[in-house]
Order: sequence, then C-alpha cells, then structure tokens
Amino acid sequence: MRVTSGGHTFTSTARRAQIVAATIDTIAELGYNQTSFARIAERAGLSSTRLISYHFAGKDELMAAVLADVLQRLARHMGERVDAARDARGRLRAYITGLVEFVAGHRPQMKAVMEIFLHPSGDLSSYGPGDDRDALGHLEAILRDGQERGEFRAFDPFVMATAIQRSMDGLPFLLQTRPDLDLEAYARELCVTFDLATRSPEAS
Repeated sequence: MRVTSGGHTFTSTARRAQIVAATIDTIAELGYNQTSFARIAERAGLSSTRLISYHFAGKDELMAAVLADVLQRLARHMGERVDAARDARGRLRAYITGLVEFVAGHRPQMKAVMEIFLHPSGDLSSYGPGDDRDALGHLEAILRDGQERGEFRAFDPFVMATAIQRSMDGLPFLLQTRPDLDLEAYARELCVTFDLATRSPEAS
C-alpha cells in the first residue's frame, strides 16, 4: 500500500483530514468545552469514537492537528499573495489584504483557532513564540527591503511590523462582537494607514 511521506497511508491521511475538518466545525458551532470525540464523530459521520482515537492519542493531539492544518493553509495563502507583488509597498499591501482575506474566507477555522488558544492545555506545540517571531520576521523583511529600495522612510522595522501584525491579530475576536464587519473596508483602511505610515516622501 502506498504511503505518504509523513508515514500515513492515503486512506489514513484522508480520514485524519475528515476528522480535523469535523473538529473545526464542531468547535466553531459549539465551542471548545462542548467539543467531544462523540460530537466530532457524529458530525463526521463516523460509526464510533474509536475511529478518532485510532488516529489521535487524545484531545490535545487533535487540537494540535487543527492548529497545524489552519496555520499551514494560512502560510500557503499568504505566500501566494505576497510573492505575486512586485515591490515592497505591494508586498505590504498583499500581506495586509491577504491576511484579512483569509480570515474573511475561513471564519469557522479562525473561530476554532481562537477557541483553542483560549483553552490552552497539554502540548499544543503547533504554535508558539517561534511562530509569532516568524510572522513578525516576514513583515520586518518586507519593511527593511522597502527601506533599502527607498520605498519606505526610516523607522524601526520591528516596531512597525508589530503594529501592523497586532492590528490584524484580533480580527477573529472582533468578529465575535461584530460579525457583520465589512472586512474589505477594514483591509483597505489598514492599507491606507500603513502606507502613509511607512511611505518615503520621495516615493510616488
């Protein structure tokens, strides 16, 4: 039987993906505390919770898999958007719009991630300080490149990167109180705000 590089058969990989997807939907609808293997099995159409236990040692391992799945999808999405831009100002716009766009199009996933972060337990090592440093590092690289090219004015790239990132980190929480928030307008306003904050006076 053919096996994937991660050591799982294709059938096993498909089953794990099915369970992760059902977990995301269950958390998004019921919340973290009400999410159990029984609820997940019911949503996934599984005959027994043993099918979940076969693939995941426990709830912590399943939650870590959910985080890994969502963050990997986010990384691919962001890479495609940012890599397509031609200059630093374009990459900064693509970073902001790309992240807001992902949140807008993946509300159940982002709500699940938010719930998991609010209920930390066990070894949820799929996300940690290193991931936050990586996110800020990508932004800093865009800002430093723009400064070197003369597109951006002189400023502390770490401080600016932190301000940009934190303006978007809270979106999943904000959507809980303002589910009708116009995210396209939100992204446009952020783009204008940080374009004005970073732009070199000499840049057109």
